[in-house]
Amino acid sequence: MAHSYPMMVDLNERNILVVGGGKVAERKIKSLLPTGAHITVVSPAITDEIRRYAKQKRIRLQLRNYQTEDGAECFLIIAATNQALVNLQIYEDAQKRKQWVNVVDQPSLCNFTVPSVFKRGKLTISVSTEGASPSLAKQIRHDLESRYGDEYELLLELSQELRSRIQWEIDDPKMRYQLMKDIVSDKWIEVCRLRPNLARQEMFTWLEDQIKVKGGAKCGN
Repeated sequence: MAHSYPMMVDLNERNILVVGGGKVAERKIKSLLPTGAHITVVSPAITDEIRRYAKQKRIRLQLRNYQTEDGAECFLIIAATNQALVNLQIYEDAQKRKQWVNVVDQPSLCNFTVPSVFKRGKLTISVSTEGASPSLAKQIRHDLESRYGDEYELLLELSQELRSRIQWEIDDPKMRYQLMKDIVSDKWIEVCRLRPNLARQEMFTWLEDQIKVKGGAKCGN
C-alpha cells in the first residue's frame, strides 16, 4: 500500500477554490487566510464569518451553486458541501484538470488530505492518519498542544536570531554545530517558559560568554 508524502506547500498568490459556506468551509477558509492565497468561495448560503471575510476583501465570494468552470486555473480545490453529488462533481472536474482536490471527510475523493494542525509561531505540528481516523488525529493534536506551549514560539524566534549570529561569527564547524544544538536545549525552553521577558537577554549573554570561552570567532572579529 502506498503512503502519503508529507510536505509543506507554499500557497502564496495561488488561486484556491473552496466550495461550501457552512462551518466546515469556514474552518477551511480560516486556515487558508494566513497563506497569502487568492481564495474564491462558491456557495448559495454562507456563515456570518465568511460574509465578514468577503466584506474585508480577504476572499472573493460567489453566492450561487457550484459550476464546473469555477475550478479553472485553480491550484487547489476544497469541497466542503453537504451534497454528495456536488462533491463528486467537484472531485471529477478537478481530476480531469489534474488539480489538487480535497473533499472533506471523504478520503476516497481526495488526492491530498489535510492533517490536524496547530501552530506556535514558526512551529507547525501536524498529525495525520491518512484519513483513517480524523478523530484520533485530533485527539493526538490536543495532547501535543498541552505539551508544546507558547515558550516554543519564543524559543524559535530567539533561535533564529542566535543562529544568524553564530553563522556569521563562528568559523569552527564543530563549535557552530554544538552551539546551535545548545540553543534549543531544555534549559532554554524552561527560560522561555518561566522568564519570557528576560529570555532574549539571557540567551545572548550566554552566547557571548561561549564565544569568549571557546574561541573560534571569525578572523577580524
